[in-house]
Amino acid sequence: MVIGMIVQARLKSKFAAYSKMPTSSGLSGKEVAEKMLHDNGIYDVNVVSVQGFLSDHYNPAKKTVNLSPDVYEGRNISAAAVAAHECGHAVQHATAYSMLTLRSALVPVVQISSNLAQWVILIGLGLFTVGGGNPTILLIGIILFAASTLFSVITLPVEFDASSRALKWLNASHITLPAEHEKAKDALKWAALTYVVAALASIAMLLQYIMIYMGRRD
Repeated sequence: MVIGMIVQARLKSKFAAYSKMPTSSGLSGKEVAEKMLHDNGIYDVNVVSVQGFLSDHYNPAKKTVNLSPDVYEGRNISAAAVAAHECGHAVQHATAYSMLTLRSALVPVVQISSNLAQWVILIGLGLFTVGGGNPTILLIGIILFAASTLFSVITLPVEFDASSRALKWLNASHITLPAEHEKAKDALKWAALTYVVAALASIAMLLQYIMIYMGRRD
């Protein structure tokens, strides 16, 4: 949790700093996104503005690149990097990138398992039952939680690949000059680290539950 808070704080700091640095291209986040989509032959994805800070995401179901106001309207390094990253996901979708396809397939499962896992585990540990826990119920909870952990791990290559596509395009299209490019790369690195921390935390908690289960079995 502490590491996660540090990474989040660092990400916000980097985003704020690079938001004050305009790109030489002068394009807004919306314009950067539309250009990247069109350069990759994608014309059926809309770029829209959504509320929130760093709430940017790509919605494959609606085929929309959703950008926060600061990114949508911004004409700076942060806006360009984030907009291009989210379009990286759109390019993944258009090219049927295998890891994105796998993650999308897991979404319905994770939506159910993530809501049930903690409650089933607590019941399995005996916190809401009289007479102690139940190893079988605990095992079911662990399996449910494992689905969320798997989703977190699969998310990592998806995010890193989207950033790689974004940086490669930003450089090739001259949206960012060399000095600007390094700052865009740095911003996306810290964004990716938030997913790394989340995955490690999920793995650590899964291992803890497994150890508790093995101890009960012994």
